[in-house]
Amino acid sequence: MPGGARPKTLREQTLGIGDLAALTGVPVRTIRYYCDEGIIESVRSAGGHRRFDRAAVERLGLVRRLRGLGLGLPAITGVLSGERSMAEAVAAERAALDVRLADLAWRRASLRAVEEASPDERAARLDLLAAVERGHAARDALVDFWRRTMVAPVSEEMFAGFVAMAVPQPPADPTPPQVVAYAELVGLVGDRSLLRDLLARARVNVELIADEDELMNGVAEACALALPPVLAGEEPRVGPELDRFVAAHASVRGGGDTPAFRRELLANVAADSDPRIWRYWRLVGEVSEEAATLGATHLWLTDSLERSIRSAS
Repeated sequence: MPGGARPKTLREQTLGIGDLAALTGVPVRTIRYYCDEGIIESVRSAGGHRRFDRAAVERLGLVRRLRGLGLGLPAITGVLSGERSMAEAVAAERAALDVRLADLAWRRASLRAVEEASPDERAARLDLLAAVERGHAARDALVDFWRRTMVAPVSEEMFAGFVAMAVPQPPADPTPPQVVAYAELVGLVGDRSLLRDLLARARVNVELIADEDELMNGVAEACALALPPVLAGEEPRVGPELDRFVAAHASVRGGGDTPAFRRELLANVAADSDPRIWRYWRLVGEVSEEAATLGATHLWLTDSLERSIRSAS
């Protein structure tokens, strides 16, 4: 072009695949793969060779760094396309890694639990733990069990509050006794007769209780009042904790706090003294390492109710 600069050719404006590999440290075969997957764009020269613009250097460098952090190609593609931010992609990978680490910690504790069992107990323990391979799946089984026992309508908020107290989170780094206790919990809720008994009781109560949320809230308040004496190892007793417990039931059953009502209530809550329920709460305490579980405070209130009836006789 007379009087002007000659326009650059495609070869001068772009990089060959070998040059791109040398600049980024990414092997040629990997760059080809990224091109085929649509992660890196290229054009073809007249001879059919791949050519890349200068921006490919930075783009490929970002891909390499993200791959180094363990991100998969779909996540990286989302970052490069702008569908998600780098912070979102990294956070998602970190969350997935947390799950994998928790699974590994669970497996390690399970292996130790089998290893540390006596020869006579080892086969039974192996069977127990093999049925509960992951902590989060085990927790889902417990949540599902309690949801199935809720015959009366309960708000999601109230149910979530109950689950927070009744279903322990799998420890991030569990000990062998904790994974054994959690596996025993899963085995316990798998007892069809337990579910059947709880459902039978719930079906009776649904006809008697006007508002399940109100009852659960009132019982939770009574259990909170009972927590200090339970932690102090005090014997069940007549007092404000029991009064709140009885009042919570009386309010939703359309009754009053009378000796006759207390006797009727005791018969109704006697199922909470079922050895299987007591074992459930003992196992919850072993997993969560709580000094007193919701079940322990509820049983203390039930025993206090029985004591109040005996003393009034």
